[in-house]
Amino acid sequence: MSQIRVLSSILKRTKFTVVSNLRGQASSRFSTSCSSSYSSSFFSSTIARSSIHGFKSLPKGHHVPSFRNMSTVASVAVGNKEGLKLLVSGGPRAQKMVGIWLFGSAAWVFSMVVLGGVTRLTRSGLSMTDWKFTGSLPPMSDEEWLQEFEKYKQSPEYKRVNKGMSIEDFKFIYWMEYAHRMWGRALGVMFALPFSYFLRKGYITVRLGLRLSALFALGAGQGLIGWWMVKSGLEEPASEHAQPRVSPYRLAAHLTSAFVIYSGLFWTALSVVMPEPPVESLAWVQGASKVKRLVLPVSLIVGITAISGAFVAGNDAGHAYNTFPKMGNSWIPDDIFDLKPLSRNFFENTSLVQLNHRIFATATLLSIGTLWLPTRKLDIHPAIKSLIGSTAGMAALQVTLGISTLLSYVPVSLGTAHQAGALTLLTLMLLLNHTVREPSPSLLKKLPQLAKTV
Repeated sequence: MSQIRVLSSILKRTKFTVVSNLRGQASSRFSTSCSSSYSSSFFSSTIARSSIHGFKSLPKGHHVPSFRNMSTVASVAVGNKEGLKLLVSGGPRAQKMVGIWLFGSAAWVFSMVVLGGVTRLTRSGLSMTDWKFTGSLPPMSDEEWLQEFEKYKQSPEYKRVNKGMSIEDFKFIYWMEYAHRMWGRALGVMFALPFSYFLRKGYITVRLGLRLSALFALGAGQGLIGWWMVKSGLEEPASEHAQPRVSPYRLAAHLTSAFVIYSGLFWTALSVVMPEPPVESLAWVQGASKVKRLVLPVSLIVGITAISGAFVAGNDAGHAYNTFPKMGNSWIPDDIFDLKPLSRNFFENTSLVQLNHRIFATATLLSIGTLWLPTRKLDIHPAIKSLIGSTAGMAALQVTLGISTLLSYVPVSLGTAHQAGALTLLTLMLLLNHTVREPSPSLLKKLPQLAKTV
């Protein structure tokens, strides 16, 4: 996955040093000066060779990006109101350790989303008819497997979809769902143990501790939301002709919750390893501010498109109207407002749900393209320009994946790639929002009006 390589490049190329800003009387208060300089070669040519094109260096004769002005001073932050307050105490080594842990946790959540997509597309999610918070061992004998199979035979999915399924086929879908559940529980352990260790070492500040505690609580609640979703698929459908499936509302809640947890972890990890945005002049700060005004609404469109995709999955809308650009023989189906009350159509009507997703996906591509075109001439950090270009490329790829998935009647491979693509695009938008945020007042005071050229 390309975003994992991006994170790997961040961690390998990010260096933390200590630079003291204390002068005069302050030097007498600290006999051993301790400083920090955040030097990020985060956007480098190595990432350029990755699937999201990376961040290119400038040609000869132009400014060569250096992030040495992203200096922060942990020892001064407490005493100086304008100083940058770091999320991690304990120096550069502690920042690096916590950053690696958080990026690893975010990558784990990403893999959970992908595995969840595979579980849904293989119709494995309803194979386990009960749930325990702590989990349980899988069937270990033929007798135990037969007992689990008998439970599944009582479910609507077996009676209406998989009647006559063999025990071997049942084992496949059971193992898929079991792996998804246990992978989530393993994430909880992998998150909690380092969290406890870093707390004991004193690396976690109060602000970071509260944020991570909230994310951990969301993660624990995600298991409950998952079972709440599965339980809806174990109930008899209202119509005798309808196939059993989970509630689209609950599926959307489950997927949205996963996206929120991932976003929180990824943003926090970025804030730990990159406490200041990449700026070297006031002109670049002003340019980034202009980009930020465009990025925020585009990010909102990307988020809405992802949620609309959850309703497409929840209604199996991808198996209808497998044509593009028209939906069947028309641009807009005739039955988009057949359900009563009217509001139900936006979330439960297969035709309107798919039409909405097509519209939002098109709006996402156009909005990111609109972001990319004017920013090419802005005076901004080269890394930001490269990131915007990568985001535009990913948006085009994601639309291509979506169309291909639809025309191919949603095969597992393409459907999974499309879901992973949505999270990859969200990752790039988070990265872009993080790089165009406003620097601290202490850093602004040190910046020249224009970036130096070589």
